[in-house]
Amino acid sequence: MILLSLLSILLPDHSMAAATSPGVDVAKTGISPKFATAYHVSDWLQYSPSQLELVIRLGERRVYVYNNTQLVTSYPIAIGRNGWETPIGHYQVIQMIEDPIWEHPLNGDIIPPGGDNPLGSHWIGFWTDGTNYIGFHGTPNEETVGQAVSHGCVRMFNRDVLALFNKVQLGTPVIVEP
Repeated sequence: MILLSLLSILLPDHSMAAATSPGVDVAKTGISPKFATAYHVSDWLQYSPSQLELVIRLGERRVYVYNNTQLVTSYPIAIGRNGWETPIGHYQVIQMIEDPIWEHPLNGDIIPPGGDNPLGSHWIGFWTDGTNYIGFHGTPNEETVGQAVSHGCVRMFNRDVLALFNKVQLGTPVIVEP
């Protein structure tokens, strides 16, 4: 599991904003179809952040974004590895942090925001036991997207977690399915 320092929640330069954003032109990215982000542009015309729902399908290694039950887009993801599985269940977005601070779950080392931070530039938390947190985040190791390699979190391409961050809000439902 990824542990976030409580300092990252309290520092004033860590915004918890949510806003809408248009999609990225996937045709120009050069990413293979297995790891491409699918956008359905016509669905964005009726986009409403309050009616969004995120569905993670662990077996597919994708997160699907629904707006009022209509599929809007999906993103490839990495999930928790054996012994650190991403928890199945119904949750909601409980944290949104730009430039998060990461605390190593095993040795407690603190990694500040920046290029070496395993969380990338954005964090969207949806699970906690009061000490540990699990959520969506970017990664400096984008080759890991599509694999079961995390400490329970949902790793995404940096551009995808930024797009997701700009669509969701606190309270957005997150459903994790096998």
